[in-house]
Amino acid sequence: MATIYIVMGVSGVGKTTIGKAIAQQLKIPFYDADDFHPPSNKDKMASGTPLQDEDRWPWLDTIVVQYPQWKFKGAVLACSALKKEYRSRLQVDHKQVETIYLSASFAFVQQRLSVRKNHFFNPTLLQSQFDTLEAPESGIICDATLSKDSLVRHIINTMKQQTTSQLGLIGLGVMGKSLSRNFANHNITMSLYNRHVPNVEEDVAVQFVYSYPELKDSCGFDAIEAFVNSLSLPRKIFLMVNAGPAVDAVVTSLEPYLSIGDIIMDGGNSHYLDTERRTKALQEKGIHFLGVGVSGGEEGALKGPSIMPGGTTEAYEHVGPLLEKIAARDTHGNACCAKVGSGGSGHFVKMIHNGIEYAEMQLIAEVYDILRHHGMLSLEEIAQIFDLWNEGEENSYLLEISSKIVRKTEDGQPLIDVILDKAQQKGTGSWSTTAALQIGAPFDTIAQAVLARIISSEKEQRVKGQQHYNIEREEITNFDIATIKSAYHTARIINHAIGFETLRKASKHYDWDLHLSEIARIWTNGCIIRSTLMEQLIPILDGFDDTILFHESVIPQITNGQSNLKIIVQQAMGTGASIPVFSASLSYFNAMIQGDSSASMIQAQRDFFGAHTYQRKDKEGTFHTVWE
Repeated sequence: MATIYIVMGVSGVGKTTIGKAIAQQLKIPFYDADDFHPPSNKDKMASGTPLQDEDRWPWLDTIVVQYPQWKFKGAVLACSALKKEYRSRLQVDHKQVETIYLSASFAFVQQRLSVRKNHFFNPTLLQSQFDTLEAPESGIICDATLSKDSLVRHIINTMKQQTTSQLGLIGLGVMGKSLSRNFANHNITMSLYNRHVPNVEEDVAVQFVYSYPELKDSCGFDAIEAFVNSLSLPRKIFLMVNAGPAVDAVVTSLEPYLSIGDIIMDGGNSHYLDTERRTKALQEKGIHFLGVGVSGGEEGALKGPSIMPGGTTEAYEHVGPLLEKIAARDTHGNACCAKVGSGGSGHFVKMIHNGIEYAEMQLIAEVYDILRHHGMLSLEEIAQIFDLWNEGEENSYLLEISSKIVRKTEDGQPLIDVILDKAQQKGTGSWSTTAALQIGAPFDTIAQAVLARIISSEKEQRVKGQQHYNIEREEITNFDIATIKSAYHTARIINHAIGFETLRKASKHYDWDLHLSEIARIWTNGCIIRSTLMEQLIPILDGFDDTILFHESVIPQITNGQSNLKIIVQQAMGTGASIPVFSASLSYFNAMIQGDSSASMIQAQRDFFGAHTYQRKDKEGTFHTVWE
């Protein structure tokens, strides 16, 4: 049985205008109760004679007779229904009747009636209507002095709040808005909440809902309790707020209204140890907390991101189907979303993703620098090289956009030449470096990419250095594009090996049981580091419990490429190029293939000045030497 909405209030308050607009929004019929008045009632009102109860009862009965025709589609009825007993009569025979009361002052309505024409209601009857009026205490109560659009928006949103949603989302920044639209496009009913700051952020969620047609079944809130109560059980709430204290503040505001078994998902770039802490704290209260890595930027969030949830299997069984619906698809059509592990693993995996991303971006920047400033190629020639590489095994999202970047012009000049060379970062790169050090994982390429950004921010110092030393960059002789491509390919494999080995060590350290092959799979689409190489790593990582550098399919690639990597590092460094990630990849590889390293000198030094002891190759045990 569909709902019949009765828009009520005194004559002239705007019942017909608002009722028609609501009916249009809901796509249901509109009826004006005045059309059901018998001629005798209309004559009375036109002459200025107030209607009495004996006039109204037959009129109300005539309306109720129409209900059987309205019950399947529903209807909007504009009707004065000033007394409580009139409204009760209109609810007999139909249980789903909702009252929408348009409230306004006598002066406001009187002014409206003074300009209304061609209506049988005599304005002199207005006072009698206010005398008769018994304002309802329930239903949707509205301020009729608001604009038509504001009134309709408020009424429709309030209607939606009375139904339950599958998913709640808090935080309507760029990513939050895109994810909301993505969920809605997959027929997931949503409740959206954004903080309310007077005169700064007001009705953000409500206005956002009305900005996009796909959100027609979603509902906006700026009251946290109403937002929580609008969600079906167990409640599933997705947070898209800034990492750090903001997440704790939102969780604290939610807790009083949550029930045992409810699920909070943090989709921001939170630190994984914060996620571990929040998971344990909420688990004690019977509430699930999942750290959910989301990669793909604004476009990915809207069209299909890569999603990396970490948490309990029980919670994922509830939220997984929703997340998998909006995720990107791999080459087999499967969602680029899977539970990666327990605790804070989701945010750790996203953090390492970002670390790999830092080094991938830096490698392309180094290739660009070599080609342009040491190979003396034009931007168009560089773009063509990137395009050609992107058609083969080096295909990647980052290489694709880099080709577009070097071609972009503004006012006739290359845009890249006017962009300030100070690279920014949001912290995940630095976090990943620290995290790797804490678990004893080599992190050469990614750490150097982070440091490169830090050095780039020292623009003023770098300019001074150039002035002090005035060393010109030199052209590379015997310049060879194929050599650079081979070196780039080799460095990328080494960078990915470092990233995945860090995940392997973290999995053991934190007992997360990460499946590296599955992580590679969900990184093949939607995310920033999607590439052909990532596709190739899926079978390599499947069941192989060692660094990918030692896999039988990778060894020939590194064997063929490491000599070219050496050549490029020697040429570039020798001609004044700064190539931290190329250099780090070669240094890491050289270290990993040395059965005997220089670390024996380090151990001897430690024992010399600190009696830290050392182990020997020829004997078992721990030793200390008196060196002098």
